[in-house]
Amino acid sequence: QVQLVESGGGMVQAGGSLRLSCAASVRTFSRYRVGWFRQTPGKERQFVAAISGSGSTTLHADSAKERFTISRDNSKNTVYLQMNSLKPEDTAVYYCAAGVQVSTTERDYDYWGQGTRVTVSS
Repeated sequence: QVQLVESGGGMVQAGGSLRLSCAASVRTFSRYRVGWFRQTPGKERQFVAAISGSGSTTLHADSAKERFTISRDNSKNTVYLQMNSLKPEDTAVYYCAAGVQVSTTERDYDYWGQGTRVTVSS
């Protein structure tokens, strides 16, 4: 069982930055691929970024490229999502998820955190 806890959300003005963290409670964290997704009310969860267990492979959604960066520190059992140049349309609840493959698809992830809210004002 993997427990994931997100943190780092909050309110920021457009153009600002936030760094989200996803802390995992598992000894073999490096075995798990981790993804970030986001969701707004009434919409499906949307893929943002994903990273392999070693951190050598990353995927970013088109909406996140050049603004968001996913990284991980396996010594701290933590994955990060650095978000720069934030826009009002980035407002959402952000979730991290862990699974056995780097994927853009929700169903490929077995464990989910509770989410952290990001609000970007114009």
